[in-house]
Amino acid sequence: MPGVARYDEIADFYAEGWTDVIDDPASVRLLDMLGPVADLRVLDIACGHGRISRELARRGAAVVGADISEALIARARAAVHDTPLGIRYLHADVTEPFEPDLPPFDVVACAFGLSDIDDLDGAAATAVRALRPGGVFACAILHPCFPGGRGVSGSWPGDARHHTEGWWRADGELSSLRRRVGANHRTLSTYVNTFRRHGLRLDELDEPEPAPAWAAGRPDAARFPVFLVMKWVKQ
Repeated sequence: MPGVARYDEIADFYAEGWTDVIDDPASVRLLDMLGPVADLRVLDIACGHGRISRELARRGAAVVGADISEALIARARAAVHDTPLGIRYLHADVTEPFEPDLPPFDVVACAFGLSDIDDLDGAAATAVRALRPGGVFACAILHPCFPGGRGVSGSWPGDARHHTEGWWRADGELSSLRRRVGANHRTLSTYVNTFRRHGLRLDELDEPEPAPAWAAGRPDAARFPVFLVMKWVKQ
């Protein structure tokens, strides 16, 4: 069973700050890439407080959500207590084999969880292991090329280089998620080569623009690609 996760201590902060999918262009694009999911089996890895899991279930998917943070899983379960959507939530480390009795999934999704996962190889192996042949792995991440801007955390530290990979924690106010829990920076080539090595084929890639209101308030940061959404197919 997983131990204490970095997100356990800030579960309330995270669950209250990231709510509606409709306000998140990257998550909207991820769901669009998946297309109709009614009657499909979907595994949402690093599901957090269940934001994407709930939207997938509302669209008719049979959803299993898994996360290493027991505190976030508790909030995910609480969010559907009064309006059950048939979601099964698991407290699990998605970089290691878990629940071997689960049948193959049609889709594995991961929305903004990969940079929080230290072992990318392990997460990719789990996604591929969980998918049926021809199944889809879709993920949304902060663009690895996004340098950030004034008051905006990028994909890597402001005093480092894009090519310097590793875990880091942002400077600044504690209201910043990356100041509280840090992140793993990886180049785009690392993501692509890792997924290819695990038998996934790139099917679609997009770089959705941020919401207009966000971009208007951060013109220096909005000059760069902010999000990256990818759809892969298990060969």
